[in-house]
Amino acid sequence: MSPELNTGTPAAVTKAGTVRAVFLDVDGTYADYGVVPAGHVRAVQAAREAGHRVFLCTGRPVSMLPGAIRGAGFDGLVASAGAYVEVAGEVLVDRRFPADLAARTVATLDAHDAVYVLEAQESLHVAPAAEERLRAIIEEHFSQAPDGREVGSSAILGALERVPDLAKVPFSKVSVFDSPVPMQLLVEEIGDGIAVVENSIADEGRHAGELYQRGISKADGVAAAIAHLGISRENSIAVGDGENDLEMVAFAGIGVAIEGSSPELLALADRTAAPPQQEGLVAAFEELGLI
Repeated sequence: MSPELNTGTPAAVTKAGTVRAVFLDVDGTYADYGVVPAGHVRAVQAAREAGHRVFLCTGRPVSMLPGAIRGAGFDGLVASAGAYVEVAGEVLVDRRFPADLAARTVATLDAHDAVYVLEAQESLHVAPAAEERLRAIIEEHFSQAPDGREVGSSAILGALERVPDLAKVPFSKVSVFDSPVPMQLLVEEIGDGIAVVENSIADEGRHAGELYQRGISKADGVAAAIAHLGISRENSIAVGDGENDLEMVAFAGIGVAIEGSSPELLALADRTAAPPQQEGLVAAFEELGLI
């Protein structure tokens, strides 16, 4: 258990007597290029002090969640887009790729000489031959953020482990940073059991995205966490901005989309919040009666 995960019960009870569970996406929602606004830290702490339960709900594995992101204190987290769930230090879910699917995934990526990272809760794994290309892509991406480059890139680069045989690594998800072919083609070649969320961490001309087990989503993590806590679905709140937030925003009692999200996510959401550059969660928490 990480020291940033609070294992105690919040001291206060909400004025209405109803405890809500709040699930926050990280990148583009709670943090911007890995940097958490001070207002968001205060909002999380105030919500917990008011008796609510607050969780990170991210596509990142635990190994990519440094203290700079978890430092506000949380009641738990949903990581790897629903493949891992932890509540008050207790691991409820930890799903890894089955051996056959893992082997097919690694073999397909290697056949296309893709740059990718196998994401486990303990660490990130990269093939030694691809590490230099990976570092260049990550540093280039985070250099676009004037204040967040070092913090954001270190969350990835600092957790890397070089292993000679990636086929033997148990992992929960794969981040592809550079593929010469479209992500959907990779999915078709890998075959049954795989799904993809494309992303824009790579520059134009590169194909990038996240490969995960089909049928797993952040909504599964939210469901597991609230069931464990005995909190009803109608008293859950999910906030996100990306394609991998669709299921949890649709599932939660109240779904919140960050302004500028895709039309599909905005259509599913009950309300919107400003982006982290504007400390949008502060106003959102106030409007929802969490603080």
